[in-house]
Amino acid sequence: MFKRIANLIRGFFGMAVSSVEKKNPEALLEVEKENLREQITQFNKGLAAHAGMCEKLMSQVKKLEAEEKDLTTKIKAHLTAGNKDAAGQYALNLQSVRTQLQENREQLDSAEITYKELIKTRDQSVQQAKAKIEQLKMDLNDLKVKQATAELSEMASGMVTEIGGAGDTLNRLQEMVDEERQKAAGRARVAKDSVDFADVKVKETEQKALADQALADFAAAEGIAMEGEAPASSDEAASGESGSRSMGPQSQ
Repeated sequence: MFKRIANLIRGFFGMAVSSVEKKNPEALLEVEKENLREQITQFNKGLAAHAGMCEKLMSQVKKLEAEEKDLTTKIKAHLTAGNKDAAGQYALNLQSVRTQLQENREQLDSAEITYKELIKTRDQSVQQAKAKIEQLKMDLNDLKVKQATAELSEMASGMVTEIGGAGDTLNRLQEMVDEERQKAAGRARVAKDSVDFADVKVKETEQKALADQALADFAAAEGIAMEGEAPASSDEAASGESGSRSMGPQSQ
């Protein structure tokens, strides 16, 4: 039972972590880059230790080579001098040195091969990791672009829906305005039909007749011929002037 509960708790934590990782891929990438740097550091430490061993073997090989050369020289000298016992002892030492030298050379060759293989493996691993990181960066940038495009598309879709709704409102408003205009036009027509235009026309005729009479009187008084009438003669003008004078009050 406790094991199942523990598994369930781990599952919930795993889901939570996965959710956070999905929401923060850049942070996860930075963590992986830091892990890669730490791995390279640890690998380089091991590589340095191996290189140190190689250097130690090289030093031993050089020392044994020098000892081999020295022993060879001593053996020749004792043989020349006839000291066979001393020469034989040095010969035994030379065999031991040559055996150690052979072993150290073989170890050094193997260590050098291993060192070069480790360098190659490290470089290939680092290159592959860097290439994968760069690809992930490109994928993340592409993801951001696609997410931004999707958001813009969703916004555009929402705007189209909202604009469509606004269009329906505007259509209803246009119908209301047209209806009110038609009502106002109908009221104006009713008011117009209610006016007595016959009386208006009679008044217009009277006004025109009065205006024509006033104009004719003015023209006759001034001796101005109206259009369509003959000009008044001097006698008529005089009689008209005399008559106009006799019409006035006489002075005593």
